[in-house]
Amino acid sequence: MINTISKINEAVNNFVWGVPMLILLVGTGILMTVLTKCFQLSHIGHWIKNTIGGIFTDKHITKHTDKEDRSISQFQSLCTALAATIGTGNIVGVSTALICGGPGAIFWMWVVAFVGMMTNYSENVLGIYYRRKNKDGEWCGGAMYYLRDGLGAKKHCKTIAAILAAVFSCFCILASFGIGNMSQINSISGNMKSAFNIPPVVTGVVLMLIAGLVILGGLKRIAAVTEKLVPFMALLYIAGALVIWFANIGATADVFKAIFKGAFAMKAVGGGIVGSGIKMALTWGMKRGVFSNEAGLGSSVMVHSNSNVKEPVRQGMWGIFEVFADTIVVCTLTALVLLTSGLFDLNTGEVLSASEGSTLVGEAFSTVFGSFGPMFIALSILLFAFSTVLAWSHYGSKACEYLFGTKFTYVYKMIFVLFIVMGATMDLSLAWDLSDTFNGLMAIPNLIGVICLSPVVYRITRNYINRVIKGKDEKPMLSAHADIQSEHENASR
Repeated sequence: MINTISKINEAVNNFVWGVPMLILLVGTGILMTVLTKCFQLSHIGHWIKNTIGGIFTDKHITKHTDKEDRSISQFQSLCTALAATIGTGNIVGVSTALICGGPGAIFWMWVVAFVGMMTNYSENVLGIYYRRKNKDGEWCGGAMYYLRDGLGAKKHCKTIAAILAAVFSCFCILASFGIGNMSQINSISGNMKSAFNIPPVVTGVVLMLIAGLVILGGLKRIAAVTEKLVPFMALLYIAGALVIWFANIGATADVFKAIFKGAFAMKAVGGGIVGSGIKMALTWGMKRGVFSNEAGLGSSVMVHSNSNVKEPVRQGMWGIFEVFADTIVVCTLTALVLLTSGLFDLNTGEVLSASEGSTLVGEAFSTVFGSFGPMFIALSILLFAFSTVLAWSHYGSKACEYLFGTKFTYVYKMIFVLFIVMGATMDLSLAWDLSDTFNGLMAIPNLIGVICLSPVVYRITRNYINRVIKGKDEKPMLSAHADIQSEHENASR
């Protein structure tokens, strides 16, 4: 049965992650980069000042909302989104990309991240612009809403938009059990077994109980946990990775040379076909890059839409920072750790160890930290992956709410929590393959929505730049819904 599922999934996975998907994914990022006049570079000082810089200077970014307010702060929305993106993809995913695609995969991961910044930005802008409040007073936003209310408002598009919104929601629910649950928990249980000899079923049961206490408490409880957990785990891992990199700093120039050569197959590995080398590097860089930062999936927008911010572009800038922090910083550091530790032949790209996945990263850390290296990675994966599970439970519940209403979300959360035990004991390769498949299927309707609504993103961005950066007197574009637009305008007076 497992073999049959695996073969079917492999066929679907190869189709989903083929050339058309590459064109759609990267093309969307390029389109949004061009339309916004390369906002991620042309206004780099502005978005840094209003994201990571604002955490230290603007109390409104970190201020918690009142008990009766169902929204969360900008910082909480970022941390919850980063909880989902900074996961096993930053460790296991990068390792897999290097093994299967060679050092050149890292270059393509950077490319996907660069254009993905504007894809994620656009998703967040549309998420805030088209969001609505449910009967409980909680914001509801995401690809399903901007597909239904944005694309659906166009002539002759109402039916297809409704179908795409429903399809996205279905794939999101399935993806939440793959990328957001089983593959994460499986990585945790495997590392707990190898590092501390803890049986997978024990790990699964313990994590199920802890996750249940958080997830069943709703978004505010999830956000309260992630805003403390994410900064700690990210800084801990970054500090450890920097120690390894600095210890092998002399190999840095050769590493970057290998990355750029491998990206364009300037030297074919083992006499292989050059075109095949480029394809492998590009494909694995793209797959692992998207798995890590989730730009194009339309996932993190569901929690960004719960932010108490009124300005769509302000939340969009958090999307830029999210991709930057996840891929340009954390994934790159993992790659530098692996490639400077002597575990790869930088001339051929060949891996010189029998290890793979997180075990390979643990081996790299052991070159400096000794026997503590694998334990450090096991702890990092525990924190990274568990926080991802918390965030994705919210994404799946929002998709369920869209399809079945708010009452069904509790049932979804119960099922999601129970699946944690299953994830701890299932086959790792199948869990990762399923994650890749549902990632791709989820991205398709979302990217169609972003492309079709790209003129809206352009107008909102231009409106913001004119008002906030250039100081022109224009009416703000805050919401597609007249009642919410009016409410925001009155509140700002």
